[in-house]
Amino acid sequence: MKTISVGELRQNPTQMLDDVAAGETYVVTRHNREVARVVPSASSATVLPPKAQGPARTVDLRRVALPAGLEIGDFLEELRGEW
Repeated sequence: MKTISVGELRQNPTQMLDDVAAGETYVVTRHNREVARVVPSASSATVLPPKAQGPARTVDLRRVALPAGLEIGDFLEELRGEW
């Protein structure tokens, strides 16, 4: 459990909210006395996998040849119909 003063919370609430979303509980103090607790909601307790770091790996994607006589717009329209 972490502690944060009202003044610190007022200046930068983003870090505390990110921590709470990750499952951390905060005690909010005013003049060194506890005035509130900020706890994660039930929906934010879900563990999410970390975002992939680095550039997109489009090199691994399979190349699709455009059928003869079709323009890209027509081809995409055909694909949309399959979804």
